[in-house]
Amino acid sequence: MRWWGWGEEGAPEPHLPPGAAAFLRSELGVEERHQPHVPLEQVRLADPVLPEAVLRRLAGAVGEENVRQDRLDRVLHAAGRSYPDLVRLRAGDASGAPDAVVLPASEHAVAEVLAACDSEGVAVVPFGGGTSVVGGVEPLRDGFASLIALDLRRMDRLLDADRVSLSATFEPGVTGPRAEALLASRGLTLGHFPQSFEYVTIGGSVATRSAGQASTGYGRIDELVLGLRCVAPAGVVEAKPLPASAAGPSLRELLVGSEGALGVITQATLSVRPLPTERRYEGWSFRSFEAGVDVFRTLEQAHASPDVARLSDEEETRLSFAMASSGSAAERAGKAYLRLRGHEGGCLAIIGFEGEPKEVGARRSRVRRLLRDGGGLSLGERPGSAWVRGRYAGPYLRDVLLDRGVFVETLETATTWSHLSELYSAVGSALRESLRARGTPPLVLCHVSHLYPSGASLYFTFLARQEQGAELEQWQAAKTAASDAIVGHHGTITHHHSIGRDHVPWLSAEVGQLGVELLRAAKERLDPRGIMNPGKLLPPD
Repeated sequence: MRWWGWGEEGAPEPHLPPGAAAFLRSELGVEERHQPHVPLEQVRLADPVLPEAVLRRLAGAVGEENVRQDRLDRVLHAAGRSYPDLVRLRAGDASGAPDAVVLPASEHAVAEVLAACDSEGVAVVPFGGGTSVVGGVEPLRDGFASLIALDLRRMDRLLDADRVSLSATFEPGVTGPRAEALLASRGLTLGHFPQSFEYVTIGGSVATRSAGQASTGYGRIDELVLGLRCVAPAGVVEAKPLPASAAGPSLRELLVGSEGALGVITQATLSVRPLPTERRYEGWSFRSFEAGVDVFRTLEQAHASPDVARLSDEEETRLSFAMASSGSAAERAGKAYLRLRGHEGGCLAIIGFEGEPKEVGARRSRVRRLLRDGGGLSLGERPGSAWVRGRYAGPYLRDVLLDRGVFVETLETATTWSHLSELYSAVGSALRESLRARGTPPLVLCHVSHLYPSGASLYFTFLARQEQGAELEQWQAAKTAASDAIVGHHGTITHHHSIGRDHVPWLSAEVGQLGVELLRAAKERLDPRGIMNPGKLLPPD
């Protein structure tokens, strides 16, 4: 990716839709301005401090050409893609960048690299697509003098595809698009499509318990993992790819979501499905967020949910329509239709089905009946097609907004249906109050996008005028207020972004102090010197 944002270097930079600048000015008080990132040559980097003896050992493990210390490689591995990451990078601060970027091509090479780093006291940050939005790949040294980024991009093979068992074994560096292309050539799909799909890796998804946009139908990544191998400083741990087992507590569950803090995932065997021959996406409207949530609960508990079920609240719907507004005759007719049916100011839902035509038809008929019974209004396939075209656009749009001095951030949580309304109100209020107190009143948007029989996720996006000179303090105030509200109102501190660095202060509130100590004991056994991804997942002792 670009070192300063999202997307590939040299690709056309995205632009705000027509009318968006006026909308942001009227809603947030953001004046028209442009504050681009500093040039790469001006980015602040500390001199690398990796001892020569360690460099020789690393070169022996992966080849001299795969131990890199040039400016671009170090900056590219200096951060993930969270809001604080981008603020620092765009301002030219990569002072914490790794001393070297090391690219192994095999599990054996990974083991040799970890052995060298463990014996020499060098910290290691496993690095996949670099898409973490919670500080998960930030190169924190935590007392270590030297640190490397272990980039797994060369480990990008599909090792096995079993059409009989519907499973596939990947190396960790396979990206989302490559995984789908490799499987499609065999008539299969994984069906894991997070917003970071273009850059995310299989290893990174497994290590962070990722949930794709179609997780309601296909399942989260942790539900898809059958088995894996993990190389730790203490050795190799393997959870065999079995359909089920009663052989004690699950090692697979311990390693999925371990965020590189226990070791490096070098293989993952995942459930796959036959490649769908039909995909149908459509839009629906509900008069209120509450009404839509109630219908989504009915769908899920009746085992009738579509593969994609996404419901935007009133504010997110309003912003989506405003940003996409063209003033066309068709748009005016659409607004008149909604007004006539009593859905003006309502909520947009995206419903998606994938599979064989007969199966899709049967499921779609049942879902449409339940949606109508719950007060839903069909908007046809045009909104669904528009969502599919733009499903990965959010991170690109964030770069454009940052250019214009807009603070834009996301956070997500989940809770039971009984507490969903309470949690929704509490987090929204916390964000509004914390940012108003700083003189930057926000727009707070939310959608539901992952359904379970017992509850659902809530994904918040919030925008405000950037507090120039105090961007990180502004972010910290909002993040703290929202996270306190989450743990205080029956939510999980993270539904699918993982703990990383940003959520560490709230882990104890979720798993308890004894739970933290149990995880810490696993880390001490697998990584006695604590070299693996310091400062992530676990609170400090």
